[in-house]
Order: sequence, then C-alpha cells, then structure tokens
Amino acid sequence: MGQLEDMQVFVRIVEAGSITKAAGQLNLAKSAVSKRLNDLENRLGSKLINRTTRTSSLTEAGHQYYQRVQLLLGEVDLLNGDIARENKVLAGSLKLAVPLSFGIAHLTPAIDEFMRQHPELTLEIDYSDHKVDLIEGGYDLAFRIGSLPDSSLKARQITPIRHAIFASPDYLERQGTPTTPAQLKTHKILKRTGWPLAGMPLWDSAGQKHLVNGESNFSANNGNAMMQLALSGHGIIMLPTFFVWEALKKGDLVPILENYTLSTMHAYAIYPATHYLPLKVRSLIDFLIERFGEAPYWDRI
Repeated sequence: MGQLEDMQVFVRIVEAGSITKAAGQLNLAKSAVSKRLNDLENRLGSKLINRTTRTSSLTEAGHQYYQRVQLLLGEVDLLNGDIARENKVLAGSLKLAVPLSFGIAHLTPAIDEFMRQHPELTLEIDYSDHKVDLIEGGYDLAFRIGSLPDSSLKARQITPIRHAIFASPDYLERQGTPTTPAQLKTHKILKRTGWPLAGMPLWDSAGQKHLVNGESNFSANNGNAMMQLALSGHGIIMLPTFFVWEALKKGDLVPILENYTLSTMHAYAIYPATHYLPLKVRSLIDFLIERFGEAPYWDRI
C-alpha cells in the first residue's frame, strides 16, 4: 500500500471506532491494519491515535489530520470521478443495507440493471428490516422507509411510499364493502405488527381526518405474509402499494375506501456524513431516483 491507501485505512479506523472493527470492514488482518497505521505515523513523525487494548481516541494531531485527509480523499474521488464519468466506468465495492420486502421486490431488479451498466462493481447486500449501524458495519449506503430520526447520517429521498386499503373480491362478497372508515370496525383486519390500528388517521377528499377504530384478528411482521392472508380472503389489509400492485393488476385484490387517503411515507437512501460522497454511491442514488421518481411504476396501474 502507498500513502494514499494508508490514509484511507486511517479514516476507516477513525470512523469504525477501533482497529479491530476497521480490520473486519476492510477484510484485513488486525496486524496488517495496525502496521498501516504505524507506518503512517512514522512517516508523519506524529502519533495520530491513542490506543489501548480496549479503546482508541484521536490525538489533537490526529483530529487535524483526519479533517484534512477527508478533504484530500474527497478531491481524489472527485478527480477519479471526472475520469470515470468520461469513461463511464465505476469500479470497486459497495456494501448496502436494504429493507427485506421492498429490497427483494423492487431494489434488486434496479440494482441488477445498475450492475449491468457497471460490471466492474462488486456489491454486498444485507437484506433485513433491522436498522443497521452504518459506521460500525462498514456500510456505504442503506435504504429506509418512514420518518428518519435525527442523526449524524445524511439522507436523500428516493421515492414516495403510499399506503392504501385492500381486500380480496371473495372477502368483500362475503362480508360486504365498507364505504366509510367507521364501518371497518365490523370487519376483520390484518395488521402489521407494531402498527397501531386504533386511531390510524384517514383523510377524506375535503381534508377532514377520520380515525380507524377497528380490531385486528391477525398480525404479522411481514407485509408479504399479510398479503397472502388477504388474497385468501381472511380480511382487510392496509399496506404500501409496492406490496400489492401486481395483485391489483390481476384483480386478486381490490382497493376500498378510495375516497380516503392514508399518510405517505418515503424511501430514503442514507449514508455516513463524510466530507465527500464517493462517485459510485452518488451514481447509485441518482440512478434509483431516476428509476422510481415521484410516481413509481407500482403506482401507475
């Protein structure tokens, strides 16, 4: 490794919080990472990180060096990016964390197309609805749906996630079709675990809020499972439209209470708040925004 690579290792140690975690993220032996740091400190003639067997912390010189190195690496990435844009080549690795159902159904086909355009890229994807620690896990990018808590992470909005209410024609034929939110109280509701059904707001065309007060006879922590139960006629579901769009096209599910709307969430790309965003990360985010947009294909049926 040269000095530039040593700088990148140093930054990873700082952001990971320890040599051990940095080594895991870089797929290097801990001894190799320690040597890179020692070589950099010897070259500079200054200690950058105070380390013990359990903790590490930046020295004053290390803090100043970290700030300057971030800027320098950002300039290098921009320079490489200008050349890459001219050659239309993106290379290197990307580690992503994506939500399970949305990731498999919609992000994977998009990433497939992105990888075909950039075959020099190597991707590692963690499919899970659990929120990961981007810094500790060494992730370049994560996708989350819903409101974002205040944090040191940065985010870009990818696409709206709209919710609606659905049921199978068989269920509605047997139980009747509710025409007002109040009538949901007499129906069987399939509920997402952790979502409060009682008090869920719906808005009519005049902007007036109505609160749902139905009871649930089934709950699950997976939207695909809920949809399967709804397809079998077990009750009414409230789900994001990205789950049910194909069932709607086939007529296996139908929307109800269409004169009422639920709150709209958004899908976000989130990433560590470094001084620069690598071209490969920025390019993937731009690609997904262009692919999905404000009117994603699952809402154009």
